Amino acid sequence: MPWWDKKPEEENPPKPAEKVWVPPATPKVESPKTEATPKVSNPMPSNQNPTVLGRSVISKGEISASEDLSIEGQFDGTISMKDHCLTVGTNGQVKAEIQARQVVIHGTVNGNITAREKVEIRRTGRVQGDLTAAGVAIEDGAYFKGSIEIQREDTPEIARTFASSAAGSSKSE
Repeated sequence: MPWWDKKPEEENPPKPAEKVWVPPATPKVESPKTEATPKVSNPMPSNQNPTVLGRSVISKGEISASEDLSIEGQFDGTISMKDHCLTVGTNGQVKAEIQARQVVIHGTVNGNITAREKVEIRRTGRVQGDLTAAGVAIEDGAYFKGSIEIQREDTPEIARTFASSAAGSSKSE
């Protein structure tokens, strides 16, 4: 058979498949945050998950916790967690006197808040009540009605407040 009548596969028979080395996938690199990216505070350590009161939970009474707590539902009463963080989620509705190390509010809180370190009211947060803390942050768009008293950890008043709450008694003046 002349060369012009040969089919291409007859000239070059197929080679067996060769094993080809493929480098492992490179890790996905996230783009750096820009000002357009919303900044989300994570007050809790990444290796520790908070206890969560879900969106369908409606509760009244007293919460005393030795761990971080996130409230997405409704709570009415008192909350005492002097060494931990309380987060009120976007759907959270809390009517309570709150004492915690740190309080982050994305939802609604009616009541006074005492925080040893900081109170943060996020853009979606609504707070009616007095704040007593070493630091307070209120984002643009948040709603706040009440008074703010900045105190340092070494201030006797805040120390008395936490001591009386730990003993289970009311605040004495």
